[in-house]
Amino acid sequence: MNIPRISESEWEIMKIIWKYNPITSEKIVLFLQGKVSWSEQTIKTFINRLVKKGAIGFEKSGRQYLYYPLISQKKCVKEESKSFLDRVFNGAIGMMMSNFLEEARLSDEEIEKLKKILEEKHGKDK
Repeated sequence: MNIPRISESEWEIMKIIWKYNPITSEKIVLFLQGKVSWSEQTIKTFINRLVKKGAIGFEKSGRQYLYYPLISQKKCVKEESKSFLDRVFNGAIGMMMSNFLEEARLSDEEIEKLKKILEEKHGKDK
């Protein structure tokens, strides 16, 4: 299954749908109040775009529509990460990691976690 390209604005809506599905558009609007400056109609437009892209589906429940994800958050994050890596770093993950690590402030716990991930990866690739 192809993962659709999701805009930054659509990501805000997808995060809510992944967490609270099935959910009505009215509840999505409530969750976004105070977080974004979009009108209710703008939010509903984003929801409709996500339906057309095949990212979310819906079912009618009385007079309302309940929205639910058709693609997993994990798959979307993976695809978006790959797209970012290709676009910004020409696919060079080492260069991306170096760039992030030079700028990041990491706790000892985060450093240990990264070391563990790298050690596990090193063992798998041998």
